[in-house]
Amino acid sequence: MIVKEELEKLLLDLENSRVERTISTTGTDKFGEAICAFCNDFPDSQQPGYLIIGARDNGSLCGLKVTDELLKNIAGIRSDGNIQPQPAIVIDKFTFPDGDLLVAEVQPSNFPPVRYKGKVWIRVGPRRAVANEAEERILYEKRAANIKTFDAMPCTGATIDDLDIALFKSGYLPKAFPEEFLAEDQRNVEQKLHSLGFYDSRFNCPTYAGIIMFGKDPGKFLSGCYVQYVRFSGETRAGEILNEHKFDGNLVRALQKMDTFVELSIAKEKPVPISALREMKVISYPYYATRELLMNAVMHRDYESNAPTRFYEFDSFIEIQNPGGLYGKARPENFPEVNDYRNPIISEAMKVLGYVNRYNRGIIRVQKELEENGNGKAKFDLKLGTAFKVVEPISNRANTKLTNRQIAVLEFCKTAKSRKEILAFLGLTNQTKNYVTHVQPLLDAGFLEYTIPGKVDIKGQQYILSSFGSEIVRKGEE
Repeated sequence: MIVKEELEKLLLDLENSRVERTISTTGTDKFGEAICAFCNDFPDSQQPGYLIIGARDNGSLCGLKVTDELLKNIAGIRSDGNIQPQPAIVIDKFTFPDGDLLVAEVQPSNFPPVRYKGKVWIRVGPRRAVANEAEERILYEKRAANIKTFDAMPCTGATIDDLDIALFKSGYLPKAFPEEFLAEDQRNVEQKLHSLGFYDSRFNCPTYAGIIMFGKDPGKFLSGCYVQYVRFSGETRAGEILNEHKFDGNLVRALQKMDTFVELSIAKEKPVPISALREMKVISYPYYATRELLMNAVMHRDYESNAPTRFYEFDSFIEIQNPGGLYGKARPENFPEVNDYRNPIISEAMKVLGYVNRYNRGIIRVQKELEENGNGKAKFDLKLGTAFKVVEPISNRANTKLTNRQIAVLEFCKTAKSRKEILAFLGLTNQTKNYVTHVQPLLDAGFLEYTIPGKVDIKGQQYILSSFGSEIVRKGEE
């Protein structure tokens, strides 16, 4: 990050292609456009650009007070999904006698053209502008020179006829660009594909990303380009195969089918009895968490491998395994806090289509949703050098059959109660075997929760009805 002395020099210099000053604190679109333009580095300075908030055009400070909220708002532009691919930004606050400055240091992207809300912004001297066709082509040539990933390589055995152009026009472009932009865009289809990384104009053929996303028959060029679903009986692959399905074809269509399959066939509801006459439905696997794990496997897999992405369901867990281990900056010691993209063009396309979460937040939400549903956290096997495996356990609630005594305990724990009080309520002594039989299952399934989380055996620990348990009590009282 820039140091204070260097910042003072920038303030004294004229606004140029690497610096933009403003006193506005509310122009989110203006900030996004500026960051996008610095990412594209059209002058090819190969140096960071600086968005400086709190300074006038002449370099004088306006007396701004930089708040935590303002810092969060500017930092949020990095991952709000409007800038694609995601920019590399560092945000900092500098204090001077005449006021504060908020400085966003933006690194040039290795994958231009970068877009903000579908438009490519560049710096033309001291001002911002939308790139024209020739300027956008120059940016894409920079991407082709920088990028080393497989999905950006030309699929030299393919032609434009191997792509479903109608699907590209109707199923992708309207989601990638604003309507008014598409109405004015006069480029031919090869140029449009080229600008998004799906076509290589040097070789006059689709890239592998183009084949994977829109190919009429991707398996013709990439034999492992599909997802294999198998439902096994029992807990191992030696069990009887109860159901199987192959999700193949281009990703635009296959992702939609997988999404529907997870919602209707995997995120199954199961009735749990809550009284002699009533029952409540619980979910074996939460839809969002399962969908996110599967989509991430598709996005991050190694498409050079002949092996498919495996989506296996057993009696008590789901296993998702994709070819290719952790990639780039991601390591066992920093995953999932640090991630990297083996297939940046495919990742960008799946984000445009709405199938993956905003960057680096998906796994955090997955684990939270799994815990709230009673599954416990997904387990990631990072020891496989050539594959990445995640195991998602079935919800304990799906296997829980509540007895009348347990339902009574839930009603009793509307207010916090100690272990001794709960067992006394049941007419039992405060012995471990009684606790394990009558209380522990309610905790494991998420019907009860600790009043002091994370310190199970602490003195003064009590148990109280969870939000899920409250729903069961409410249903039983209806």
